[in-house]
Amino acid sequence: MKNLIGIIAGEPNSINSEIISKVWKKKSDFKNLNVFVIGSYLLIKHQLKNLKIKIKLKRITRIEKQNFKKELLILDVPLKFKKPFEVNKKSKVDYVINSLNLGVKMASRKKILGFINCPINKKETFGNKKFGITEFLGRKLGVLGKEVMLIYNKELSVAPITTHIELKKVSNNLSKRKIIEKLITINDFYSKVFKIKPKIGLLGLNPHNNELRRDSEEKKIIIPAIKKLKKRKISIHGPLSPDTAFLNFKKKGFHILVGMYHDQVLSPFKALFKFHAINITLGIPFIRISPDHGTGNDIVGKNLADPTSLLESIKFFKNKNVKT
Repeated sequence: MKNLIGIIAGEPNSINSEIISKVWKKKSDFKNLNVFVIGSYLLIKHQLKNLKIKIKLKRITRIEKQNFKKELLILDVPLKFKKPFEVNKKSKVDYVINSLNLGVKMASRKKILGFINCPINKKETFGNKKFGITEFLGRKLGVLGKEVMLIYNKELSVAPITTHIELKKVSNNLSKRKIIEKLITINDFYSKVFKIKPKIGLLGLNPHNNELRRDSEEKKIIIPAIKKLKKRKISIHGPLSPDTAFLNFKKKGFHILVGMYHDQVLSPFKALFKFHAINITLGIPFIRISPDHGTGNDIVGKNLADPTSLLESIKFFKNKNVKT
């Protein structure tokens, strides 16, 4: 089946079933794609009944020879639960990991173009490992350290060099090699998918780039990495002062701003684009996307969730005609 996309249902105690159902009602927006869900049929059925959302569901055990237009197909992953929004920790962690592994298996075997995973509870799913799905996929696929978290909007994208680590550990986790490898991954992705040579702005680490003092990370790590990247004909500019980088990105024509740590770029980006953003993992052999928001604990079961980011995730496959 061509143009087949899997949506991993993700965290059970969440808004995920709600946003999936709301997106399914907008399926005319992505009618050239065939979409199905990887998750628990019974859980999704009971959650939608609780929310009083009516759509046609069908449990399947394989994707071959299915009609993807008539009903929302759910490739069933077993899950034990008593209440639809109160799944216990042990059951849900196994369920989330099993669903992710199934998505990776199908994408790696080219049965699907790629997958979109709905939000998960990172702390409960990965415990003390202090990483998210980006790092999980990097480790599972043997590219840990080279994978890149790209938060994408057509006007601007951002990426952090370090991802889900404490701020106090950022400096020790920076290196010239890490910056070079991740920027090459970003450049290659833009060249392949968007057919452009991206203009990349690289932020410094410190306020005012620590005035470019000799012992600063800017002088010791970031500037040497920029010099190496320029030799590779990558359009890299910086180090940019972090406090002003987002003020004039349009005027300077940047396609992407790359920061040294998670909140340095994600906080201003989310303030600018809100739900009109998606999270793409680069550096792996297939496309993996997730909505750029959390599990919505405060609105679970209230039918208040905004499905925009999930819809944008699906549209990325449609608009970019992504090939595996």
